[in-house]
Amino acid sequence: MINLDARYQSYMNGSKKLRIDGVDEAIRSYGYTDDGSSITGYYLITTNYKLYYNNDAVFLSMEALAGIKEKAPV
Repeated sequence: MINLDARYQSYMNGSKKLRIDGVDEAIRSYGYTDDGSSITGYYLITTNYKLYYNNDAVFLSMEALAGIKEKAPV
């Protein structure tokens, strides 16, 4: 199992950031995911996204935390 504190604690003070699609994203929190009986992976919550990883630290998916604002037509 991955030690999330050892891996991501240095991101929590804001000095290190993840780069997602060319934008720096601060990590706000992290935790483990489970299936009810065992840990299946972990997640990271950034300013704009929730990222999911498996136990081998392989990226699985990403979901936006808020809707994307579209520019109003001119």
